[in-house]
Amino acid sequence: MDLPYYHGPLTKRDCEILLLKEGEDGNFLLRDSESVPGALCLCVSFRNLVYTYRIFRERHGYYKIQTLEGTPKQIFPSLKELISKFEKPNQGLAVHLSKPIKRSSPSLRRRRLKVKLDENNDDDYVNVLP
Repeated sequence: MDLPYYHGPLTKRDCEILLLKEGEDGNFLLRDSESVPGALCLCVSFRNLVYTYRIFRERHGYYKIQTLEGTPKQIFPSLKELISKFEKPNQGLAVHLSKPIKRSSPSLRRRRLKVKLDENNDDDYVNVLP
């Protein structure tokens, strides 16, 4: 994935450190989900917390961001378009995306993580509001 703010298999803890070290709202990055194989996490800082939104790849290469049950699905043809939408205020995230946190290395290290599913729970993720 050729996005400068995609960090690959970054842990939740390392993600929080990166996003909160500057203390600015709207810092964001994408990382692989630790608990849901194949899913991505859009992580954004707001008021000294990190909010995490799951992104799933749909058929035909489209991307869907997890929303509250009963709200319309939001589907995007690319991750760039998904990010572009949420860079605008009042789109359902805790805060709009304002500053991408770019990975330090241009190429991601390909490492496999062994994840204990009981370490992660759905309380760590939030849904996009309508």
